[in-house]
Amino acid sequence: MANRGWYGVDLDGTLATYDHWRGIDHVGEPIMPMVRRVREWLDRGEEVRIFTARCAGPEDCKPAIEKFCLEYIGEILPITNIKDFGLIELWDDRAVQVIYNTGERVG
Repeated sequence: MANRGWYGVDLDGTLATYDHWRGIDHVGEPIMPMVRRVREWLDRGEEVRIFTARCAGPEDCKPAIEKFCLEYIGEILPITNIKDFGLIELWDDRAVQVIYNTGERVG
């Protein structure tokens, strides 16, 4: 498989349940349909990254997320809060999709 980019998956509210902020070391329970989707992508050889605002601050966001990844996905995924031109899709509970080059909302 040629490296054609990566899939970004939000953590809180998309990959793990979220009800309110409990601190940098707390990650909610897995949302299994999304966990299965991530595993399917990985099984196909796709690159998947955790895309989370948790990493925007000075705290070290990675230990709790890496533990979650190992336990529920079976491997540690790269963690970022930065988009780049390699991003294929972003799966996020807060995103609003727009029609390309129009600024108009989908749906």
